[in-house]
Amino acid sequence: MATPPVDSPTSDPEADPTSTDGAGRRTRRFAGVALLGPAFVAAIAYVDPGNVAANVTAGARYGFLLVWVLVVACAMAVVIQYQSAKLGIVTGKTLPALLGERLPRRRRLAFWGQAEIVAAATDIAEVVGGAIALQLLFDLPLVVGGAIVGVISMALLGFQSRNRQRTFESIIAGLLLIIVVGFLAGLVINPPSAGNVFSGLVPRLQGTDTVLLATSMLGATVMPHAIYLHSALVVDRHGPSTTDARRRRLVRATRWDVVCALVVAGAVNISLLLLAAQNLQGKDGTDTIEGAQRAVGDAMGPVMATVFAVGLLASGLASTSVGCYAGASIMQGLLRIRLSMVVRRLVTLVPALVVLGSGVDPTWALVISQVVLSFGIPFAIIPLGRLTRDRALMGEFADSRSLRGVAIAIAVVVVALNIALIALTVTGTG
Repeated sequence: MATPPVDSPTSDPEADPTSTDGAGRRTRRFAGVALLGPAFVAAIAYVDPGNVAANVTAGARYGFLLVWVLVVACAMAVVIQYQSAKLGIVTGKTLPALLGERLPRRRRLAFWGQAEIVAAATDIAEVVGGAIALQLLFDLPLVVGGAIVGVISMALLGFQSRNRQRTFESIIAGLLLIIVVGFLAGLVINPPSAGNVFSGLVPRLQGTDTVLLATSMLGATVMPHAIYLHSALVVDRHGPSTTDARRRRLVRATRWDVVCALVVAGAVNISLLLLAAQNLQGKDGTDTIEGAQRAVGDAMGPVMATVFAVGLLASGLASTSVGCYAGASIMQGLLRIRLSMVVRRLVTLVPALVVLGSGVDPTWALVISQVVLSFGIPFAIIPLGRLTRDRALMGEFADSRSLRGVAIAIAVVVVALNIALIALTVTGTG
């Protein structure tokens, strides 16, 4: 994506929210940096415990085979998140709200239903991941760990409001930093060869299980709730824009925001797969998070195993807070119901605790949750593409012909992969 140019001076106070203090270009650059943040919150959805499970499982079972899936998924995510943020900036409304205005009642309720299923799958993955981390760190029962994750996420959500949005973003960014350190440290100590990494960039699959994992990795990387959320994040951060000059400035800043945030998230995802491929392939039990953490400890020592578990805990805490935020935005936009974050957190915590208490393998529950998310992606990206190319709605900010082409290609790939998964599963091929 093109690097946004430095803005020229403007007398519009909304277009340039900083005052001129004689520093000239330096002041404007600082103002541009101050506009960053929403994409880093959305990026938490791309490094949640579901990603850890999907990528570790892929690397442990198939080595470097599926590296290309993550590269493609991250490139898709940049385009999609940019579209979502641009939609919010230009219209001053969230994607769910715009859909709620355009859909008749029955279709709106049906759309909300599938979106809530996606949100529930997201929440299960995030709470389960945090519970696994607490068990690894403190040997807590999974249900107790899940409850603790839920309580802490309620506290984090207390910082989410229009007046405290930057505080919330700062907390999430701090947790993202912990995630980066936790999951990249092992790769730095024992990096794979360049040849192995490049071999994984050749697109190919090996049967039903790799299609399942590829779909899971896609669902874990291009997250439906993050697509709905990003439009809400920019509206809550920046508020409505009354001038095109301010919209242009925010759209330019958003390009930087999305690219920087998703480069970080993409690096974490790819590093997780490479870590598993380099250190865990062929070892028994390493296709689970618990087994992977033990293997990391055996290969690199207990400190690295602890760092990995801390990264997983930060991932669970941050992503479950962001997921609850997304769910609230979906409900408010489609049903026009504003539910307390605390109430929503309590309601959505129940399915996750049920899964934790049922005895289901937690890592496999995470992988399946990501497959469910993948099926929800078309319902988010197809309406998003239709709205962002609508000149009556977007004016000069409507998608260019090339961007429309890329968005259509992304939708085709996602739908095709899901159809392939269904066909291979039903026929038992692979």
